[in-house]
Amino acid sequence: MNTIDSRAPVSPGEPAPDFALPVVDGAGTVSLADYRGKSSVFLALFIGLWCPFCRRAIAKMAATEPELKALGVETLAVVATPPENARLYFKFRPCSLRVAADPALSTHRAYGVPKPDSTPEFTTALETTRINPDGEFPEPLPIPDAAALVDKFDGYTQNETDRADLERQWPQMKGQFLIDRDGVVRWANIESLAGIGKFPSADTILAVAQALPRS
Repeated sequence: MNTIDSRAPVSPGEPAPDFALPVVDGAGTVSLADYRGKSSVFLALFIGLWCPFCRRAIAKMAATEPELKALGVETLAVVATPPENARLYFKFRPCSLRVAADPALSTHRAYGVPKPDSTPEFTTALETTRINPDGEFPEPLPIPDAAALVDKFDGYTQNETDRADLERQWPQMKGQFLIDRDGVVRWANIESLAGIGKFPSADTILAVAQALPRS
């Protein structure tokens, strides 16, 4: 798969790139340095809230957060939309997670999360790859159809900011990283075309977190 960006995704054993991003649930910023020496971090990099699979994954993260916290792991979601748009969304869909906004996708670039080049070949692959991430469809559907159906299930209507985010971001992939208290990546999951919409299971995330040093 050809990508627009040149660096490879950050791999286990590598230092996690630092960042400082505006938080959605208040004023100020959050950075990776805030956690160093204090706790491990489960970091999930999403695209804009126009992405139905991202919205679903954020809800899954919120459900797993208490169990991760009990293991000494904090949870941070990064959404690629302006802070005010994220605040509007979470005003109507409250969430217990710590969420940061990164509309420029700077964190995705730093962590090497790929953005495939929109070649004719990629477009064909996108339209012909079938997915059923949560098993809720009667059968796997082409990616655009699956996304549209989840939007319909959720009763979600894109606003002007969502549409602008979509235009700038697509087809940016997503990634999740488990970072230890020393700032080293211990586990990474990078989305592929066939895996669009499929978020790591709670069992997978918790098993990796349980293997981290606790002191």
